[in-house]
Amino acid sequence: MTCAAGLPPDREVWTLTFPAAGRGPEAAVAAEIQGWDGILIADSQNLTGDVYATLTAAAAATERILLGPGVTNSVTRDPAVTASGIATVQQYSGGRAVLGIGRGDSAVAYLGKRPAPVPEFEDYLRDVQAYLRGEVVDRSGFPSRLEWLPATDLPKVPVEVAATGPKVLAAAARTADRIAVTVGADPGRVRWAIDTARQAREEAGLDPAGLSFGAYVNAVAHPDRSVAREVVRGSFSTLVRFGGMSDAGSQVTEAADRSALATLARDYSIRRHAMRETGHAAAIDDGLVDRFAVVGPSEHCAERLQELFDVGLDRLIIAGHSRDADPALLTETAERFASEVLPMVRKS
Repeated sequence: MTCAAGLPPDREVWTLTFPAAGRGPEAAVAAEIQGWDGILIADSQNLTGDVYATLTAAAAATERILLGPGVTNSVTRDPAVTASGIATVQQYSGGRAVLGIGRGDSAVAYLGKRPAPVPEFEDYLRDVQAYLRGEVVDRSGFPSRLEWLPATDLPKVPVEVAATGPKVLAAAARTADRIAVTVGADPGRVRWAIDTARQAREEAGLDPAGLSFGAYVNAVAHPDRSVAREVVRGSFSTLVRFGGMSDAGSQVTEAADRSALATLARDYSIRRHAMRETGHAAAIDDGLVDRFAVVGPSEHCAERLQELFDVGLDRLIIAGHSRDADPALLTETAERFASEVLPMVRKS
C-alpha cells in the first residue's frame, strides 16, 4: 500500500468530506497534495452528487490517494449495485478503492426510511463480499455474479464497516475486512469497541488478528479552541446521532455524558444534517465537544490523535467540517491540520 511520505503503512490518516456538487474531484486533488492517505466522500443522494460517479472522477484526477464512500449503506442500493459501483472505482483508480459502509444515515432518512436492522445488514455485507470476491450469489434461486469483474485483474476491494454499538461491531467482525469505530475521540471507548469486535470475531471461529481498525474522529485545529468547536459542531452533532452512541462503551463513559449523548441523538434534526446553526448543535456542551472531539491548537490535536493510535488503531478518519461553516474558515482549518497536525502525528 502506498501511503503519504513517512507514515508507516499501518498508520493512515484519512479525511472525510461532504463536497458540493461537482467539487469532489477537486477535493480529492487537494487532499492528495496536502498529504492525506485517503479521502472518503459522503454518500447522500439528496444532499450531494452520486458518490460512485464522484469517486470515479476523483480517481481519474489523482494518482496516490485512497478513495471510498464515507459511508454508503445497505438500504438505498442492491448489494450487486454497491459491489459493482466500488469495483468500478477500483478499476479506474488502479486498486485504490475501499468500501466504507454502514446501516444508513442521511441517505436513508431523506427517503423516509430507517437504517437496516442488524441481521439484514449482516446478510447484505455477506452478499457484497461475495460479489467483490467474484463469487456466485444465490438471489432467490438465480445464480448472480459480477461477470465483468475477473477481467480487471485487481485486488479485492476491502470492506470497512462504520460501527458504534456492540451488535453492529459484532456483525462487522464476522463479515468485514476492516472496522471504523464511531464512538468519539475517547481512548477508553475506542479500546472497548476494538475489544468487543475482536471477541465477536473469535467467537465466530475467525482470527481476531484478521481485522484492521480505524476510527471516525471529529477534529479541527485552531489556536482558539472556541473557534475550533464552532467549526466542528455540526459534524460532531452528526456523530452523536448514530444509534448506540450513548450506550457504546457505557462502562467507560460517565453517566452525564451518556445522558447528554442520548438527548442529542433524540433531538437531532435531519433537515439540518451536519449543520452547526441548529438547535441540536447549539445545545452541545463545550465540555462534551472537548471530550469526544479533538479541538484546539495543533500540538494538542496531535497529542490526542496519537493517544488514539496507541490504543491499537491502524487509521484515523478526520471529519472536521460543518456544512454551514464559513468556507474560508473551513479552508484555513483544513490547511492547518494538513500542514501542522499531520507531520506531528507522523513523527510520533
